[in-house]
Amino acid sequence: MSKDPAGPSMPTDDAGDRRRAARYVLPLLVIGVANLALLLRWGLDPLWAFAILPPMAFLSGIGWIAFRYGFDERPAGSKSNR
Repeated sequence: MSKDPAGPSMPTDDAGDRRRAARYVLPLLVIGVANLALLLRWGLDPLWAFAILPPMAFLSGIGWIAFRYGFDERPAGSKSNR
């Protein structure tokens, strides 16, 4: 009997994880884009309005990665750094 040093392999549903991550992050991204459109409609200088876009996209991307790899499923006292 051979033992796997990495532990038992657990099947993962990659498509489901991506969909779940998108479902959690998409509402925040939509709110940010709607806010950007509202600022542009009110007549704010487009340069200042589009200054909001990169941080919004960056934080949405970080959130997607975090939910994709399951940071919310890891117990708080986990000894593993992975």
